[in-house]
Amino acid sequence: MKLFYKAGACSLASHIALAESGLPFEIEAVDLKTKITASGADFTQINAKGYVPALVLDSGEVLTEGPAIMQYVADQAPAKHLAPLADAMSRYRLQGWLTFIGTELHKNCTPFFANGSADWKATAMSRLEQRLGYVAQQLAKQPYLLGEEFSIGDAYLFVVLSWMPHIDVDLGKWPELAAFQARVGARPAVQAALKAEGLA
Repeated sequence: MKLFYKAGACSLASHIALAESGLPFEIEAVDLKTKITASGADFTQINAKGYVPALVLDSGEVLTEGPAIMQYVADQAPAKHLAPLADAMSRYRLQGWLTFIGTELHKNCTPFFANGSADWKATAMSRLEQRLGYVAQQLAKQPYLLGEEFSIGDAYLFVVLSWMPHIDVDLGKWPELAAFQARVGARPAVQAALKAEGLA
């Protein structure tokens, strides 16, 4: 498998999932401005959407969208418990978290990275802080989103929370989130992914 990524972008969550899985994989960086990969390929021929992540399977098939990629990876390494089994209620809770992180956290960061208007940023910041408070309340009860075990949802949350200092959000307001970042960031697979992307 080969993951196409941009350092520190949402593709880092898929990278962490792959590192946690123990499965063999390669990575290749993408310049999202030029849409050219590190090897000189036209990324739009790999993923017509033009953004990361994209995972090319050994069969040649391409998966896109982080939550889909992470669930696929988790299902290829069931012994790692990165996602509950497909017919378990906890799997639907995981899908709820992946959706929440994608739509309520990730997308509310967009105005800050896309030169949004002041009004757009103010609205997004208000929503973001409210949503972060909700996540902090959940993590006050347990170390990870689904309880005692790390999951792909935690990988995605870790990546989105890592953007907060870049948009002037102080996680110190929510000690539970700061503790979560430290806990997940200390995992060997997370450290390996960060190092591979030049982030550690």
